[in-house]
Amino acid sequence: MYRLACDKRGMGLIEVVIAMFLTTVAVLAIFSLQPSAWKTAARSDYMGRAAGILYEQLQTQESRIMNPCNAVTLGNTGPTAVFASGQSTAQPGDAQFNVTTTIAELNPPVTNTWRITVRVAWTGHAGITESIIVTRQEGYRFPAGCTNQ
Repeated sequence: MYRLACDKRGMGLIEVVIAMFLTTVAVLAIFSLQPSAWKTAARSDYMGRAAGILYEQLQTQESRIMNPCNAVTLGNTGPTAVFASGQSTAQPGDAQFNVTTTIAELNPPVTNTWRITVRVAWTGHAGITESIIVTRQEGYRFPAGCTNQ
């Protein structure tokens, strides 16, 4: 009779132990990345919220200065506590940001031109800063007929 040459054998105990060892090392390597991933996600969340607060503050100050009826107060204001929830008081689990706004008049020969600088910081981080240059705009005069400040 014909004899079939079948040399297929299963995995030996050594191969199984090696496979388990490599799998364990891979899982432990993934677990070691977890703390840094949480820190990065938290920092990203804070940066996004701070950017929203920063640009809201810039837009508010810009629209106020563009109206010739409003007086411009030069100097620093703040730091003012702003909460991520948008409420005037902290809510459970709320994040607090400190907002500092600086308004400075640009040097002549440019008149009626100001630089607004806003800095938003939070605990454990220096924060983010942005500036904008603003001029008076007649189209923003409100109420109509007011005198220039």
